[in-house]
Amino acid sequence: MKRSIRVLLPLFLMTVLAGCNQKPKNMENELRDFIKNYEADVAPMMVDAFSSYWTASITGADEDYAKYGEANLKLTKYFTNKEYYQLLKKIKEEGNIQDTLLNRQLVMLYNSFLSNQVDSVLLEKRINMEMEVEKKYSNFRATVNGKQLTDNDIEDILKTSVDSKELQSAWEAHKAIGTVVEKDVIELVKLRNEIAKQLGFDNYHSMSLLLSEQNPEEISALFDELDELTRESFAGLKDEIDTYLSNRLNITKDQLMPWHYQNRFFQEAPAIYSVELDKYYADKSIEKLTADYYTSIGMDISDIMGRSDLYEKPGKNQHAYCIDIDNSGDVRVLCNIKPNYNWMNTMMHEFGHAVYDKYIDRDLPFTLRNPAHTFTTEAIAMIFGRMAANPYWMNDLGIISAEERDKIAMDAYKVLRLEQLTFSRWAQVMYRFEKAMYENPDQDLNKLWWDIVEKYQMIKKPEGRNQPDWASKIHIATFPCYYHNYLLGELLASQLNHYITANIIKSDEFMNQSFYNNKQVGDYLIKNVFEPGSHYEWNDMIQRATGEKLTARYYADQFID
Repeated sequence: MKRSIRVLLPLFLMTVLAGCNQKPKNMENELRDFIKNYEADVAPMMVDAFSSYWTASITGADEDYAKYGEANLKLTKYFTNKEYYQLLKKIKEEGNIQDTLLNRQLVMLYNSFLSNQVDSVLLEKRINMEMEVEKKYSNFRATVNGKQLTDNDIEDILKTSVDSKELQSAWEAHKAIGTVVEKDVIELVKLRNEIAKQLGFDNYHSMSLLLSEQNPEEISALFDELDELTRESFAGLKDEIDTYLSNRLNITKDQLMPWHYQNRFFQEAPAIYSVELDKYYADKSIEKLTADYYTSIGMDISDIMGRSDLYEKPGKNQHAYCIDIDNSGDVRVLCNIKPNYNWMNTMMHEFGHAVYDKYIDRDLPFTLRNPAHTFTTEAIAMIFGRMAANPYWMNDLGIISAEERDKIAMDAYKVLRLEQLTFSRWAQVMYRFEKAMYENPDQDLNKLWWDIVEKYQMIKKPEGRNQPDWASKIHIATFPCYYHNYLLGELLASQLNHYITANIIKSDEFMNQSFYNNKQVGDYLIKNVFEPGSHYEWNDMIQRATGEKLTARYYADQFID
């Protein structure tokens, strides 16, 4: 009897295991069938939505925004399909998918459908509201002394004028957009929260992080760490800024107001050092410099340039962005170029996004032809955007001589360091304001904004001011819960810079590398960062590319005393 049991047991186990293995196999086949149909349905809808957005952001026309609204609603509604969601949920919970590439697609698809499993009426309302508020931002022009001014015009005044009254008028004229959109944005925030709560999340902010594979507690802890790391250094630099500006404007430090800091939000550093980067670009083709640089590292962007829209037009979106229309190579950039340092930085930044999108492996499944995370593409944009302030890069591109390079090198580093710490503190404002706003949109948002601005940027609220200045920042309305990714991108940019310098260039000089004409650098980025797309979870990709997970160490080494 014992022998019989021993003989029969392996046969029994083989039968059981065969049954267990059959279920995952069936689930995998079911998932493959779903994905095949999904791609056939979604690809043309995505092209329609993204291309109509591109057109609307260039023309600003009501009819083009209407077309975009219809296309975007159609695409979004696809992800509300409860039958599709339930299938993905069942496979995720029961399928035990063995194929890692297939499982990765499942995760991405499940999160996309989960975020849209709400009342279709609410979803349509949200999309229409987002479209209308973006149209208001796009068409708004600040008015000073009866003259309409673009954002570029306002920035020029804030950077160049030494007349406090003119500065205040320009700053306040731009902030007027806040009163135009305030009620819309608050209503939109509450609607987004309602959607998030229907899906079982505390609020839209936490939902956004979780569904993008970020732990809200870990992100907050990282921002707390960066606050500690940067506070003292920034306070010292802020005193330098205040000393310079008070002398330039012939006022005392305690008279300095937000409009004195040469930027609408103090998100960019004032020009306090002797080097004036704008002058080096005043007679240069920003477009050609961008193309020449990327070509030198083995990244051809001529096709992207040909599809892009780079100069100002009436009604056109005044900001900058990169868009991949079809996940198959139709990558475009929108800019509003002027021959100055800011737009040199912006062009290098946006085409950093563009080369990432272009060189994602097209053999990857459609769903995975995206960056590993939104902040990983920001990192690439930032590592290249920083070049505009790098005198070695400027010398390599023929913008300045070697003599001028050596003359301005120290001040140029100070400019970059000041920019980084200034932006780091601004990112703290955006992250903490949005987090608190979504936690309680009924609180006094005007007070919340200025309390956070005063704490992290260390600038004073104008006495008696009670305006929705927070609503003048377009990202809060149209790119919600995204801004923290810019700072994460800066951390990764420093980590990649360190790895490339140490392991490819084999140097211990981490501050002045331009990578110009070094196709090995381009090859490394293409193979290790771009081509994998979202095949791997973002920290897994970073570890594969640099040997360690995301860390603030290299950012601190570069920019913090």
